[in-house]
Order: sequence, then C-alpha cells, then structure tokens
Amino acid sequence: MEKKMTIAQAKRLLEEDPTPELLETFRKDGRKGIQKLLLSYDKRIQKKLQKQAEFENRLKLERAYWNFGIENVGGIDEVGRGPLAGPVIACCVILPHDFDLIDVNDSKQLTAEKREKLYGLILERAIDVGIGCVDNRMIDRINIYEAARVAMKQAVESLRIKPEQLLIDAMQIETDIPQKKLIKGDAKSASISAASIVAKVNRDHLMQFYDRIYPGYGFSKNDGYGTKEHLAGLEKLGPCPIHRMTFEPIKSKYFK
Repeated sequence: MEKKMTIAQAKRLLEEDPTPELLETFRKDGRKGIQKLLLSYDKRIQKKLQKQAEFENRLKLERAYWNFGIENVGGIDEVGRGPLAGPVIACCVILPHDFDLIDVNDSKQLTAEKREKLYGLILERAIDVGIGCVDNRMIDRINIYEAARVAMKQAVESLRIKPEQLLIDAMQIETDIPQKKLIKGDAKSASISAASIVAKVNRDHLMQFYDRIYPGYGFSKNDGYGTKEHLAGLEKLGPCPIHRMTFEPIKSKYFK
C-alpha cells in the first residue's frame, strides 16, 4: 500500500480525517515527502487543539452560571467609542449551551471576512440577540461614556428573552439584572466575544451606508475614525450630519 500511495494521494487523505491506522502507516513511511506532510498535519492539529482549548476557556464563565441553574447569560459589548463620526453600537448575545463556534473571539482579533462569516452564524445559533444604537447627537449631549452605557442598556431591553445574568465588557449599566464587569471581557467570555462581532459588523455596515450618503470622508474604509483621508475630507468639506461635534479636532474648529 505504501509503495502505491503517491504523495498527492497522501496529501488528500491528510486533509480529510485520517484514521489512526492510516496515520501510523504514514509515520512508518520513510519518504521525505510523506514526513513533511505529517509535520504539517501535526502542526495543524495542534493549532486546532489550542484554539479549542482557548474557546473552552472563554466559555468557563457561562458554563459556571449554566451549571448553577442560570440558563440565560447575556454577554454585552459595544463598538464605536473612538471615531469622529457615526453612532456607538452595542450588542447583547445569549448563547445556547451547546454553542461550538470555536473561532468566535474578540472581534479585533479577526479579519473583516472572518467577522462577516461568524456574524451570520452567531445570528443563526444564538438564543437571542439585542442591538442598541446611540447617534452622534446624543453622544454630543451626554458624552461618549454615557452613550455607550445607554446603548448597552438598549441592547438588553431589545431582547425577547430577559437574561438572568449579564457579562459586560469593562462597564456597568442601569438594570435590575445581576451583572459582572469584566476587563477585556471580549477575550474572556464567548458571549461578549459574540456580542463584539455582531456590534462591529452592524456598525461597519452602517458606516458603509453612510459613505454613500456622505462621500468624501472614506467612511467605508475608516468607519469614522480620524484617518488621514477622513481628516482631509473634513478640511475640504467640513463636518457632515453624522460627525461628533464635541470630538477633536472638530470641536475646536466647528463646535460653537
């Protein structure tokens, strides 16, 4: 068998789900090509096991609550505190107890393509998802910190199912639901990670829409952050209706 097996055939088999017997056969094969394929396979499996372990670690808090009889745990995160334009958006996600999307992680650790893919899967599999949105005018009135808290509260209140426990990334909100504040929670809780992805993708889509309405600032590329292109657009066009007038450098030049 091993003499008839070509390197190309071995590669195809290793890309699938090889049996222990087949792996043992390959390990006894002295050809350098086969051993190189095995090394690549072992690294891939090790990486997958590490990712699985990290995911299980991000589910520890949720599992602890579930095991204690608290069925619905809501993870909350927000996005959009730093930009010069657009809203701050928050999301609350209640995950099912059999949630197994191991790639769900802090949205900042993922590519845009990966976030888009996970966004749809999270919406399909979550028990419930709530969104909160506070626009630039409200941000200017109450400040960005309070606006983020309001958006988080909106996200919780928009859920169909009321959570029995909240896990919140670095903040606390006004609610009668027990809540746990987690520093860097999007890296410590799968629920918060899922919320960070949904909030981020929602806001990205919205800023792409705004880019068509208010061209010249590069909103689809910078999401409202103060990039060189954005600042050049501001200099040429002045602020548009979604700019935050209390944020610098807009405040000093345009806010009265």
